[in-house]
Amino acid sequence: MNDSRSHQQARHIELYYTLTCPNCKLLKRMLEEVLPQFGHKFELKYRLANSPVGIIKTLKLGIQTVPTLLIDNQIIFRRVPSKEELIHTLNSY
Repeated sequence: MNDSRSHQQARHIELYYTLTCPNCKLLKRMLEEVLPQFGHKFELKYRLANSPVGIIKTLKLGIQTVPTLLIDNQIIFRRVPSKEELIHTLNSY
């Protein structure tokens, strides 16, 4: 069946964090505030960096610090960006 509406697949955002990281909480809160304005353009997943699976993925992706934000497996930020910087970056996708 051919659907005339253009459905673009959601971009995958991953936030690597730890439970004791205060900056991780800031970025998580900022993402939860900003992402709704993008509708279904992005799919957000949280990855606990020091969990067994998280450790493997951080080694594989070269993540050495948290918070680290990836879009489609590309590291975008290794820090908490300003809200404007985050929105500008998300708009570029």
